[in-house]
Amino acid sequence: MSNSVLWLGLLVGCVNYLFRYLPLRLPTASRQPATRGATSVLLDTIGIASICALLVVSCAPEVIADLRRLLPTLTGFAVLGISFWKTRSIIIPTLFSALAYGLAWKWLTNT
Repeated sequence: MSNSVLWLGLLVGCVNYLFRYLPLRLPTASRQPATRGATSVLLDTIGIASICALLVVSCAPEVIADLRRLLPTLTGFAVLGISFWKTRSIIIPTLFSALAYGLAWKWLTNT
């Protein structure tokens, strides 16, 4: 087994873990009643964690092969994180991040 596969698995595992762990530890701006426990917050973040894990797995080999893809990939991740934080939905942020990646790639390859 190649070392790059092990590093990729470690990276995906760490990012996935952080997306599930950090929402439990970071304070939120709006406090809801006690009916919303740690399990509820954990289940709410599984969507973003799975999307980011899939993005890392699908983008890492492309970025390693062609470093020009690094900036569009980071742009897509940033848009995904920010729009998920604002909307708390996974559908719209996924579409926005794909659009941001495409626009960033188009802009970088045309200049």
